[in-house]
Parts: sequence; C-alpha cells; structure tokens
Amino acid sequence: RAKGNLVVTEKQGRVLLVGINRPEKRNCVDSETARQLIQAFRDFDADDSVNVAVLHGKGGTFCAGYDLSELSEAADDSLLDEDSWPMGPSGMLTRKPTVAAVNGYAVAGGLELALWCDLRVVDETAVMGVFCRRFGVPLLDGGTVRLPALIGLSRALDLILTGRPVSAKEALDIGLANRVVSCGTALGQAISLAGSIAKFPQQCVRADRASTYHACFSSSLQEALAYERDNGKNVLAAESIQGAQKFMSGIGRHGSFNLLHAPRKDAS
Repeated sequence: RAKGNLVVTEKQGRVLLVGINRPEKRNCVDSETARQLIQAFRDFDADDSVNVAVLHGKGGTFCAGYDLSELSEAADDSLLDEDSWPMGPSGMLTRKPTVAAVNGYAVAGGLELALWCDLRVVDETAVMGVFCRRFGVPLLDGGTVRLPALIGLSRALDLILTGRPVSAKEALDIGLANRVVSCGTALGQAISLAGSIAKFPQQCVRADRASTYHACFSSSLQEALAYERDNGKNVLAAESIQGAQKFMSGIGRHGSFNLLHAPRKDAS
C-alpha cells in the first residue's frame, strides 16, 4: 500500500473522521502510519472548521497494535526515539475532543490508542485487551498511565498482567467503554456522539475538558509517560524483538499462549 494513504481523513460537518487504513494488517501501526496519525491530529487541532475527531479503523477492525513485523527487524530500541511513541499521537493532548469508534480488535497498542481518545464507542462484538503481554512487548503509548485512571488500579493490573481478552460488555461494566452499540454501528454512533458534542459552545467544552485532564493527572501525565517509555526501552532489546520474531514465525497467534513455552532463539 502506498505510504500516502495509511491514514485517511474525511469531514462530516464539524466532525473529522481519522481512519487507520491498513486493513490487510488489521490496522497495525508502523512508523509511517504513526507519523501520519500525528500529522492528522495536528491538522485537526489547527482546523477551525472541525470541533471533534472520530478515530476509527478501516475494514472491520479498530487497531491490532503495533506492526510486529517492523519490530522483529529492529536491532535494538531505536524505534523508540526520544519524545516519540510507537502508535503516534500518544504523547499529544489535543485541545479538542476525540472519540474512538471501536470494532473488531482494539488490542495492545490499539487499546492504547482507544484509551488516548476521550470517549470510546464500542461495537458489541469488539474485543479489547493487552495482547502484547504474550510477546514481551511493553505498553509504551500511555496504557499504564491512562488505563488505571479510567478503570482503577486493581482492574487495570488485572488486564495488564494477564493480557486477557475483554468483551464489550465487560468493557462497559468496568468503565473502559462509554457506549456499547449494535454490531456494525460503532462508527455511525461515534459520529453521532461527536456531532452532538460539536454543537455545544466550544470554548467552554475545551476549557472544561482541559480542566478535567489537569485534575485527573495533576500535571504529572508527561512525567508518567516518560517513566513508562524509559522502562519500556529496557524491555525492547531484551524481549520484544524476539517476541515479534516468534509472532512472525506463527507462534502465539490467534489467542494462543503457547509461545510462553516456546524455546528461545538463543537457547542451547
């Protein structure tokens, strides 16, 4: 696929749709897709004609995380440059609201992108979870920061430590999802929700939103993100590249945890 359309945008009234456009990769994000996502949200923030953005995935799934084929070819932690995040906009706090339209899978880094958005409208058949656990890939895009803020420490640790799948119903019950909607309607419902927010007086919306984030994170968001990134960098070279290589060889796919017992490449 040409690099120019890994992220596609479309305006619907005062709502901007931002679509991850790698359906053949289950919308896994590579470094170029991450760059395009950052640019899309910078443009969104600068565009006075739109008030709310809806992040979604093209072709039936939200985002299955970072593209492990790219990570498997990395020699070290060079993919994680200073002040950058693998999934793209994770370190940004836009001045306007964002809504995630979640269908299919929102797992690993894809879950972190959903957490990055202010609200999550989730298809009743969607699956969420920290699936990167089985490959030794750490949460590097705010997952350890935003998930406990949304659902509480105990529940967040349950999801983070086990890497288990989370159904839409459970996501709603624990506060991970804001709305659960009928199969196939997540994007439409997210656009409708975004449109309703876009109609309000925007200076007030943005001020209250900014104050809410300030109150929740008390100016420590950037520090927590930096701590997460620094911890994760130590894991990338030790475990993540080898885990990505196992994934590319077919070990551990389709929800299997068999890779936990697979021999290491450097095993004697």
